[in-house]
Amino acid sequence: MGSGLLHFRRLVTVVRTLVRHDALFPLEKLGLPRVAGAFLRIILFAPRIEGARDKRAGERLTHALTALGPAFIKLGQALSVRPDLIGDQMANDLSLLQDRLPSFAGLEARRAIEVEFQKGTDELFFEFDNKAIAAASIAQVHRATTADGKEVAVKVLRPGIEAAFARDLTLAHWAAVRLERARPELGRLRPIDTVRTIVRSVEMEMDLRFEAAAAEELRDNFKDEIGFDVPEVDWVRTGRRVLTTSWVDGDPINAINVGNITDRDPRQIVEKFAKVFFLQVFRDGFFHADLHPGNFFIATDGGIHVVDFGIMGRLDRRTRHYLAEMLHGFLTANYKRVADVHIRAGYVPADQSADEFAQAARSIAEPILGLPMGEVSLAKLLAQLFSVTQKFDMQVQPQLLLLQKTMLIAEGVGRNLCPNINMWELALPLVEDWMMEELGSEARLREATDSVFDGLERLPALMAEMEGSIGMAARKGIRLNPESLTDLTKRSGENFWKIWAAAAALAIIVIMLLD
Repeated sequence: MGSGLLHFRRLVTVVRTLVRHDALFPLEKLGLPRVAGAFLRIILFAPRIEGARDKRAGERLTHALTALGPAFIKLGQALSVRPDLIGDQMANDLSLLQDRLPSFAGLEARRAIEVEFQKGTDELFFEFDNKAIAAASIAQVHRATTADGKEVAVKVLRPGIEAAFARDLTLAHWAAVRLERARPELGRLRPIDTVRTIVRSVEMEMDLRFEAAAAEELRDNFKDEIGFDVPEVDWVRTGRRVLTTSWVDGDPINAINVGNITDRDPRQIVEKFAKVFFLQVFRDGFFHADLHPGNFFIATDGGIHVVDFGIMGRLDRRTRHYLAEMLHGFLTANYKRVADVHIRAGYVPADQSADEFAQAARSIAEPILGLPMGEVSLAKLLAQLFSVTQKFDMQVQPQLLLLQKTMLIAEGVGRNLCPNINMWELALPLVEDWMMEELGSEARLREATDSVFDGLERLPALMAEMEGSIGMAARKGIRLNPESLTDLTKRSGENFWKIWAAAAALAIIVIMLLD
């Protein structure tokens, strides 16, 4: 009862803010009468903000979410990758949401550091600049110097940010549950799962040790890559609410004057950027998912430095295979292959027509891929692909939506540096080589071998489990109804053939090795 009342009070504040910014249309799409806006404006004492009517719907919603605070900014950023939910124009408007807020006082940052480490700031740092150099919705960054003369960047969480996010994200989950119950047809769009994904992401962001671990993992993945640098984590000065890394020198990638570049060739930067993006997504399945220009710096030698690892994406091997085949199918105009990949991956039900899906894929791709190469956008292609999936009962894939948003930002960065060069054209040979290595006959044989040996490794545990089950049956007896008996017989038959298939595969491998 108490939580419901708190949710209701916060919901009133949310609705009032939406009304003032003339941004109530999301609720109208869910069935709220259009006349409700005028009624709510009166009873909530919510006069419309001057100039609101002159803005596009997405711009009004952007301003409203910004006014509601950090949790709603994150919600808006999540919605910006869901054109299937809100439409292309609104998704584009929400993508402009700036995750920036006024900084809090430097003395509060010092206090947070001292509480975290139970030491004075002067003991941890030789110098600490009280003025923040960057302030976002969750944390802000200060420049400092350690006793041994190393320049570092110190990221500190905002005071009370955990409680503020917990309140609003709990409200979002509460609303998503009721929305899915009231509108079952929206279940395909998985509103509850979407909110849970946001909650999980924010929880990871608000423990800066997770961000430090992500930075270290990315740094380790690229330790041998010349021209791409991830700052080193100072673990001695890193905790749950404080993250310290080495300082990065360079110009923000969006602040470079291309016309004045002398020792930094724009094409080389884009080529490196495309390669690094490809390696993160396909080789490692672990990619930086917050690629806005403020997180990328270009050094005087043209090297790329990346910062801010609060939002990272992961793709398992199966998804990477699907993605590579799909993108290759699009780039080579093999739309039948695109359809087959979707069905084989299970994203589109097998009872759907592959030919019709191929036709839909062609209708999306041809207008985009027919543009001059510098204007081709694979991110927009994916967005439009996701927007037509409802016709084919394809469930939303959250990990691909995050990648699509990241691709959109990456394209913008590349196009800003080299308007006539498309980074995906540069990455296509890398994709083809990777596909040959990962999906060729040798790779499939290697995968089959690994599966067999994995099965053999699990065999002792399976035997122990069977012994336990037999012992329990001996002590307590076995009770089966007819349905259970039928199901058990069916599964036993399936397991029988799986065992024989594994044995046959193992025999083939042994023969090949002996040969």
